[in-house]
Amino acid sequence: MRFGMFGSAQASRGGPDTDSGAGFREFVERNIEAEALGYHSTFLVEHHFTGFGQVSATLNLLTWIGALTSTLRLGTAVTVLPWHNPVLLAEQIATLDLLSGGRVDAGIGKGYRLKEFEGFAMPVEEADARFEECLEVMLKAWTSDSPWSHQGKYWQYDNIVVEPPSTQKPHPQIWMGAGSPRSVKQVAQLGFNMLLGQYDSFDTIVDEIAMYKSEVESLGRTFDPMNVAVARSVNIVNSNDEYEEAVNNRMAARRRTQKHALQSSFQDTREATEAGIIYGSLEHVTKEIQTLRDVGIEYVLLNCPAGISTLRRFAKDVIPSFA
Repeated sequence: MRFGMFGSAQASRGGPDTDSGAGFREFVERNIEAEALGYHSTFLVEHHFTGFGQVSATLNLLTWIGALTSTLRLGTAVTVLPWHNPVLLAEQIATLDLLSGGRVDAGIGKGYRLKEFEGFAMPVEEADARFEECLEVMLKAWTSDSPWSHQGKYWQYDNIVVEPPSTQKPHPQIWMGAGSPRSVKQVAQLGFNMLLGQYDSFDTIVDEIAMYKSEVESLGRTFDPMNVAVARSVNIVNSNDEYEEAVNNRMAARRRTQKHALQSSFQDTREATEAGIIYGSLEHVTKEIQTLRDVGIEYVLLNCPAGISTLRRFAKDVIPSFA
């Protein structure tokens, strides 16, 4: 199996005595140590206008992490294409790929938080069309060596060659977030790797992977389980009290996300929360990872609310069982 990380740094607001960068520096140090512990990758979110200091300039932070590491894959989970100028984004991703020696995993998505679209004064109804046009332009930017033009609905370019080229050919490895049957099939049809979200239940993930595998094989390609990364919130606890506190914190985090997403399918229940987490004793966590493996999941991205302590213990006591 392969294990990476998924998550976000947080910056604190406050007066002149507040160290706003402390959370970001701790996150960078966590990634440096995680590489030494044997983790394969780090995937960072992109969020805006939350009020609780999430990462917004994901590629900037990944560039800093990339400069301080040598093997850790540098992923976005996800860059929301509708919000970005596709040529500028293609240039930035290619630059990071060059500087890091070809370590970029370009995770892309359409976005799901209504408040972010409202903040950008962008109708959420345009998300699909903007995503598709942005992706078309980015692929052209990465793969064209001669001048080209584009006259689209949302972006126009005239006689351009996009620089620099990426280290990975024909372009950085692309991962796409999926959260519905339609998007799962789209990822397979585009030939991309698939990212599955941390809030999806175990049963939902099993169904999505089966659907992706079926679609890939129907297109005449071979399914590789390493092309699917599953994000899970993981917490190794030592008592029932610690478990209860961790679950309650997770429920609060889900509510906070829902406040910005306003998804009608959201279920604010303990059962729904527990369906998407791996919390418990070391033995329980190990058993749950084995359960993932038993259904064909080979790549897990850990979101660890307890931070580096969980990553250390997981690396020492869990990963060796799945080497």
